[in-house]
Amino acid sequence: MGFRSILSRNAADRIEADAIEVPAVFPDLNLDQIVDSVTAGREEYDLKPFFYTPVRNVETVRYRHEVMQDMEDAALLAQIKAFSERMVIVRRYLGLVEKLYSHYHKAGWFLEAALAYCEAVTDLARNLNQASLKSRGLVALLEYVTIYARSQRFQSLMTEAERVRHGLSDVRYSVIIQNGKFSVRRHEAETDYSVEVEKTFQRFQQGAAKDHLAKLPARSSMSHIEAQILDFVARLHPEQFAALDLFCQRQHGFVDPTISVFEREIQFYVAYLDFIAVVKRKGLSFCYPEVCANSREVYARDAFDLALARKLLYTDRPVIRNDFTLEEPERIIVVSGPNQGGKTTFARMFGQLHYLASLGCPVPGRQARLSLYDQMFTHFEREEDIRNLRGKLQDDMVRLHNILARATPNSVLIVNEVFASTALKDAVFLSKAIMGRLMELDLLCVWVTFIDELASLSEKTISMVSTVMPENPAVRTFKILRRPADGLAFALSIAKKYRLTYEQLKERLSV
Repeated sequence: MGFRSILSRNAADRIEADAIEVPAVFPDLNLDQIVDSVTAGREEYDLKPFFYTPVRNVETVRYRHEVMQDMEDAALLAQIKAFSERMVIVRRYLGLVEKLYSHYHKAGWFLEAALAYCEAVTDLARNLNQASLKSRGLVALLEYVTIYARSQRFQSLMTEAERVRHGLSDVRYSVIIQNGKFSVRRHEAETDYSVEVEKTFQRFQQGAAKDHLAKLPARSSMSHIEAQILDFVARLHPEQFAALDLFCQRQHGFVDPTISVFEREIQFYVAYLDFIAVVKRKGLSFCYPEVCANSREVYARDAFDLALARKLLYTDRPVIRNDFTLEEPERIIVVSGPNQGGKTTFARMFGQLHYLASLGCPVPGRQARLSLYDQMFTHFEREEDIRNLRGKLQDDMVRLHNILARATPNSVLIVNEVFASTALKDAVFLSKAIMGRLMELDLLCVWVTFIDELASLSEKTISMVSTVMPENPAVRTFKILRRPADGLAFALSIAKKYRLTYEQLKERLSV
């Protein structure tokens, strides 16, 4: 039975939850908002470590793509969810065993947990066998579950659990309550006088009678009197309860570790598919990107910021989609244009696409080819921290120095409005120096800036500009298009709108 993980064929790639920290790029790219939404309501599975750990090889990404595509089958997804719901019940029952104090009450819940587990595994094996599985992960799981369900260990668990339950179902007893005391004795087929009473009074019935039977609440707990009654019943039926004791001893730790790991790991797929299903209702597309480790020619069609789309789900506001393409020898997208025009959103989108692709997840967009990076870095504006005694410019330089010291040609960098706190001349000088180093590294980068000159530094840089409505330059389209940077043209269009050009001012002043 070679199956080990539904997240990877390589057991060495298994994630140790306790060792995972939130990636540093999460706040800048709003990936923390996405992961919070994806994992909401599934806290018991501790899924965030899976989303904190990008995959470093293409083969594992393809392995996850295959599983995700199989899971898009609605029937299979529903069956996996049903399996998980039963496993939740198993854990809940086993949790009761740890909390309760009555010996046979605990034993009873242990038996119920085992029965629920057997039903869950049996149904999982049957449903997987009936599904049209194509992914290596689920096919390997099917083989494992099939062999496990036929194993002597599982068959013994299921047979013994059913035998013990059948024996306990035959237990009958009577409780005699008199003068504030009670006694328990074997049930001896005493007459059920309720039948005789109903028969006697039936002649007086005038229409349907109101039901006055008290509905006893279903409780997992047991009072001390109920526990005492249960102990007395066990003494009256020693054989059945001895079988229950023996079952609990023999079957301690009956949950198979691999089944348990699978049930947690499969939630990675279920949670993400459930999340994007809601986003798709807004008419947005997701795709399985082509992921390459050695090529940095990347593109995306109709891509969008997933965190922003989540915020706009229940509004009438549209989600703007954008394209980008980098071909050899292009490496750096320089984004310029008017403020509040979608430049930062575009930069976040670029980072989100690459990060989600590195998890093996479908990415927001109609089509994409993305790079499997070794490290991702972001440099977004930070408030000054008085504890480090550095000014804003110095802080920018220190942070960029640390990034450049660690970055490699296979890294991805997102830079947003750097050196905005210094004079334009200094900002141009420093930006060109940093970008020269990035071009030497030959890494992928998106650089949002107000400095137009950066867009035409070399053949490795391309210019993309946030656009406005031609007839009204004050209205942003939030579309980022590949075109030469021309901040002066935008300023001139605004000046014309408000009649502030040189010619317009001369005309007004001459009146």
